Amino acid sequence: MKKSWASTAILSLALLGACAPGDNAANDQEEIADELDPNTQMEGNADPELDERLGFVHYQRDELDRNDQNREIDINRPEMADMITRTILQSEGFEQVATLVTDQEVLIAYEKNDVLDDTVAEDTATRTAESVMPRYFDIHVSSDKGLIDDIQSLHNSTTQNRNFDNTIDQIIREMDKSNAE
Repeated sequence: MKKSWASTAILSLALLGACAPGDNAANDQEEIADELDPNTQMEGNADPELDERLGFVHYQRDELDRNDQNREIDINRPEMADMITRTILQSEGFEQVATLVTDQEVLIAYEKNDVLDDTVAEDTATRTAESVMPRYFDIHVSSDKGLIDDIQSLHNSTTQNRNFDNTIDQIIREMDKSNAE
């Protein structure tokens, strides 16, 4: 009898703990925060010395395979977005920055303080993205902090199926409109 009472008590406590109000919401918020943290997506290199090495290659034309010349360049989009955002935030006057890197565009929305000039802020954000990304990317920036949530809404999208093209186009139109004002 004591065994069944103890089992029932433990089961009841486990169920009450699982149903505690706010726990699910807190867990959901933590899960979203972890999902949005670019550092969780980047895996550390197993060999720390490899990070310290210089990058160098040397080929002769006859060493290249003909098929190799059409090789696609891989870009780690979350890492690029992280690098752009962190670099912009190192500049004085930026309070928060959101960056989305797709296969064609870079979207940057930021909030700045009142001391930072609008033109300087826009130029800083644009030039930072230009210094990191290949030239074929279209770079769009805006000081409309309301667009940060719009950009964030696309964080789970993939380039496999560009179902988000209409959303991207709409965000770009909003960015252009906010910059014109």
